[in-house]
Amino acid sequence: QFITKVVSCRAAELRPEGGGEPVRGFQVVLEDTILFPEGGGQPDDRGLIGDVPVLRVSRRGPEAVHFVPAALEPGTEVLLSLDWERRFDHMQQHSGQHLITAIADQMFGFKTTSWELGRQRSVIELDTPSMTAEQIDALERSVNEKIRARIPVTVRELPADDPEIETVRSRGLPDDHAGPVRVIDIEGVDSNMCCGTHVSNLSDLQVIKLLGTEKGKKNKTNLVFLAGNRVLKSMEQSHSTEKALTSLLKNGPGEHVEAVKRLQSSVKLLQKNNLNLLRDMAVLIARDFKSKPAQSQLFVLHRKEGDSEFMNIIANEIGTEETLLFLTVGDEKEAGLFLLAGPVEAVENLGPRVAELLGGKGAGKRGRFQGKATKMSRRGEVQALLQEFISRRSPEA
Repeated sequence: QFITKVVSCRAAELRPEGGGEPVRGFQVVLEDTILFPEGGGQPDDRGLIGDVPVLRVSRRGPEAVHFVPAALEPGTEVLLSLDWERRFDHMQQHSGQHLITAIADQMFGFKTTSWELGRQRSVIELDTPSMTAEQIDALERSVNEKIRARIPVTVRELPADDPEIETVRSRGLPDDHAGPVRVIDIEGVDSNMCCGTHVSNLSDLQVIKLLGTEKGKKNKTNLVFLAGNRVLKSMEQSHSTEKALTSLLKNGPGEHVEAVKRLQSSVKLLQKNNLNLLRDMAVLIARDFKSKPAQSQLFVLHRKEGDSEFMNIIANEIGTEETLLFLTVGDEKEAGLFLLAGPVEAVENLGPRVAELLGGKGAGKRGRFQGKATKMSRRGEVQALLQEFISRRSPEA
């Protein structure tokens, strides 16, 4: 916590990170702050000004701008409270990034070109086309050895014209930087220009887990990692998943993969058999219709189970030169598929209207119009439309 004063407060809007309508509120500048504004790859802090929540902290030149939903009177003395859990998580990830970056450079000459502190995991972009599994394992062992060695992490502020700045690792200062240059030192390991928040000893990182690599930009590799409490949370999630799978699969964790492979093979076989049965059923349905002495000009069929192929087999077997077919598959109360087949002119005329009635979309050519439907319960209305169309064409029918 920190006591400070409100310097200014002006109306503003905040665009949510996940998109959506802007939030109306106020941008507040304080005499000083303990809330970190977003920068250097690190997200901003959260907290309270009195009992008013701070929804975003951004940097405007040398100022930290706090976005809040309620107005604060300039000149008022306020108590600023920091969301420590969020701050400490960011400290662990950011110091972890410094350590991984330094050791990756020392061991393999891989330079860090950028990094991102994500909500679930963090990513370091390395200037190398790839990393081997052996390199990842060696890097992970080395960074965790440094954590167990309890190496101090210190902060220094150097004058902007100090020649020592030339020896400090850096990706450059922001164009609007003013004042001293802040340097983060990991004793005997790294010295890096940085504006972010950090632990005071590597032991506070607890542990680092490298999750592997992903393909990055041209000739770059993204190294994914977790540090500190995020490793523990990941372990908790994995253990919960493992317990659930053990209960479902009725075997130990070491046998889960083989059990799932067996299940996948069984499902594929069942799907194949089910598909063959559907095809046979489609042929039988079509032949039954054709075997009747007086064939109707309209054939309507709905099945809960089925697919586009099932409907097309029926249409192929019946033939659509004389008969208008309206076929649907899917749950009566949910979405599904439909097929309208028959004389070309009739289908071209009726297809879009059928799709509209079923609340869906479709397309067609050469006497077939098919697509997806969201209102399967309106099939009766479609059938009435088709019956009326046939009656108008053939009064004697």
